[in-house]
Amino acid sequence: MLNPIGEQSAVIALIGLLGIGAQWIAWRTGWPAIALMLAAGVIAGPVIGLINPQHTFGALLEPMVSIAVAIILFEGGLSLNFRELRRTDGAVTRLVLLGVPVGWVLGALACYYVAGLVWPVAILFGGILVVTGPTVVIPLLRQSNIAPRPRAILKWEAIVNDPFGALCGLITYEYLRRSAAGGTFGSVIVSLVAAAVVAGLLGWVVARIVGWAFPRGYVPEYLKAPVLLVTVIGVFVLSNMIQNETGLLAVTVMGVALANMRLNSLRDIHPFKENVTVLLVSGVFVLLSASLNFAFLQQFEWRFLAFLLALLFLVRPATVFLSLAFSPVPWRERLLIGWVAPRGIVAVAISGLFALRLSHLGYGDGSILVTLSFAVVVATIVAHGFTIGPVARLLKVTGSAQRGLLIVGSTPWSLSLAEHLRQLEVPVTIADTSWNRLAAARQAGIPTYHGEILAEATEDQLDMTQFEVLAATTDNEAYNALVCSEFAPEIGRDKVYQLGDASEDDARALPDSLRGRAMFTSGLGVEELLDRERAGWSFRKTRISEQFDFETARADLPEEADLLLLVRKGGSLNFFTHASRPTPQIGDTILSYGPPDANRSPEQRLKKRTEEMS
Repeated sequence: MLNPIGEQSAVIALIGLLGIGAQWIAWRTGWPAIALMLAAGVIAGPVIGLINPQHTFGALLEPMVSIAVAIILFEGGLSLNFRELRRTDGAVTRLVLLGVPVGWVLGALACYYVAGLVWPVAILFGGILVVTGPTVVIPLLRQSNIAPRPRAILKWEAIVNDPFGALCGLITYEYLRRSAAGGTFGSVIVSLVAAAVVAGLLGWVVARIVGWAFPRGYVPEYLKAPVLLVTVIGVFVLSNMIQNETGLLAVTVMGVALANMRLNSLRDIHPFKENVTVLLVSGVFVLLSASLNFAFLQQFEWRFLAFLLALLFLVRPATVFLSLAFSPVPWRERLLIGWVAPRGIVAVAISGLFALRLSHLGYGDGSILVTLSFAVVVATIVAHGFTIGPVARLLKVTGSAQRGLLIVGSTPWSLSLAEHLRQLEVPVTIADTSWNRLAAARQAGIPTYHGEILAEATEDQLDMTQFEVLAATTDNEAYNALVCSEFAPEIGRDKVYQLGDASEDDARALPDSLRGRAMFTSGLGVEELLDRERAGWSFRKTRISEQFDFETARADLPEEADLLLLVRKGGSLNFFTHASRPTPQIGDTILSYGPPDANRSPEQRLKKRTEEMS
């Protein structure tokens, strides 16, 4: 039998294992991560009984979840750049200013007429339901191929609406509480609006202080991430001390303000905050789903099913269509946005909080909020998680059908590589700072990007989601390493490649942590590649079949030839490196680089050898 501390440690370890394990399975299978985390929590909680959060953590459960949600919202706000907001054509502004009140009214009507709740509880729950939740939306967007504009709209709406849902519920609850003591609706609104303004100002002021202190060296580099994390928690707690439930607004404003200050210091923190957010999202979802009680599920009635259908097919679509009426957003994108609205952590947490408070005020329907909120979360996660991809494809609002290769550096060698990949129907874009060096690519009809790939303007002008792999091929190996290091967090460390010697014998070489993976199994450097270009080396495509397998293909090449990359049957790219040698399958194509003789057909090479022997 474990002691309390040992039990808590074991539960925390199990929650981490289940959450991250669910995300890994989602990555391998393509299933929605949120749905898997929800299922993992339910199985480990009420089904098997391995996790009982209320028993294990007691009174600490609510503040743990609240602080985790605050950090998640801050991280989401930190990724909201106003430049991205401009791409939404005002849709996010409409969904906040018009969508929140419209969704509140329609949600309250559905709660009263369909779910059968009394008016006070219906109005409160209708306000909570305006949230869509970044903890759910962002993982869904990460795993789906959606066009840039609806992707940006859904992400911004989820992060911005979260604190507004808490405020809508808070306004209703405070009115119910104060009206019993003789308070008026006007006084409640004035006090809460004032509290919200103070919370927003608090978040903004703290963001300005951080933005002033970090670049001037008042905080050492190794303390910047911890200081920022503690500051976020402090802002959240202080704002809630001023007025309950305003902390979410404060940390969201703080994150958005920092995101738009263009602080170089924050670039190094991004991997840390993203990792923390992944852990928190996984943990909180498992915690909340494990908290389900079968006693609450027994309160579920058939009319609640009708309510869920009304929420999915009437409330959300009507809210979006009314908010985006006469906007430049195309109808296809409106339909997708009107369908995708999963609820997550905030809806459950706030519903559970107000359910207890409403019971104290004498509203019996308050206890039903827990059942309804979980039903809404499960229904929306399952419905939207498994259908977002097919619906996007049906409406033709997906991103690039096939993600391709971004080549940084226009050279004769990279141009030849791009032409061969284009013959294999692989999307390729060449980026370079020189308009003249890009001339040959433009004449060949290859897509190009003119500009410094490392500049901030690239985020606005080039959609990086269309690229699966990046290859830095300039004549400067240090610059190639810098490009790979910059884009590794976004594209993936195993998806950025560069020219350059990968030999471990040279102590003067750049460390692997600062480089991309070396192209070619031999790790050809820039100078070696130039020498081989002068010698007439070129590319050759070899398709693998049952009759012509990989061993045969490799033996057919000259001994000095290098394997460069493997184009899978589905179009994905895998480079051959000194550390990675992908195994070709039937239907794949190998792109090799070899001397002039390597490009002759087997019959031609045999004829040449016969002639030489004779």
